[in-house]
Amino acid sequence: MDHQRSILITGCSSGIGLACAKGLARRGWRVIASARQPADVERLRAEEGLTAVRLDLSNPDSIATGLQEALALTDQRLDALFNNGAYGQPGAVEDLTPEALRAQFETNLFGWHELTRRVIPLMRAQGQGRIVQNSSVLGFAALPFRGAYVASKFALEGLTDTLRLELRGSGIAVVLIEPGPILSRFRDNAFSAYQRYIDANNSPHRETYRLMEERLRKEGAAQPFTLLPEAVLRKVLHALESPRPKPRYYVTFPTHLLGTLRRLLPSRAMDWVLRQASRGGRG
Repeated sequence: MDHQRSILITGCSSGIGLACAKGLARRGWRVIASARQPADVERLRAEEGLTAVRLDLSNPDSIATGLQEALALTDQRLDALFNNGAYGQPGAVEDLTPEALRAQFETNLFGWHELTRRVIPLMRAQGQGRIVQNSSVLGFAALPFRGAYVASKFALEGLTDTLRLELRGSGIAVVLIEPGPILSRFRDNAFSAYQRYIDANNSPHRETYRLMEERLRKEGAAQPFTLLPEAVLRKVLHALESPRPKPRYYVTFPTHLLGTLRRLLPSRAMDWVLRQASRGGRG
């Protein structure tokens, strides 16, 4: 390749996005990191030494502007897009208002879709590109009290699998990353969403919510087998640089385990496993 490879990454304020932005920059990629909050964009530039733009996945105008600014920094070329920015909305399905569900999908699915649609014509014109979607173990295994997040990731996986089939022969590879528990600010953001949308005091699940609040406030890893975000970076590197990337990459032991059990167990047995797993933290 006779040019420096370029990539736009969403959700770089912390966790997986930040680790991948820094790791790819060290590897020689031209990284354009993005974040929703202006303060995070400035921090990425000043403290992390990254090229950064503001991009709010819940705002179509911000998506358009952010992509335009990113392309201005890469001579209008983009070799890869890593869709990563997302949050989890906790709560029982019966307690989720339509407003809460719409907000979850706006950031976790519709914003990704809008950005991806804008990038595909550019990659088609180049004759090549990589679109990497950061999904979750909860993109194929449902856990109770995570219905909004589960629904958004199930939808993402279906849309991504379809896109991969449709782009066959275009030179554009489409890949899913499916992490399990990763150390990040995910629980902090989930707790904010929980406080914003869930009326715990008037729910039949009050006691479950009390235990959930304890977990969401807990410092450090909330469950076994939690890995650092660099574990995702290793899979992203393969997805971006392999001549023949896999359609999906599992990250962490729980993802491998649940992926295997889902193929082997009948639904009722799998439900039992998932109820036990729900006592842990984020997928």
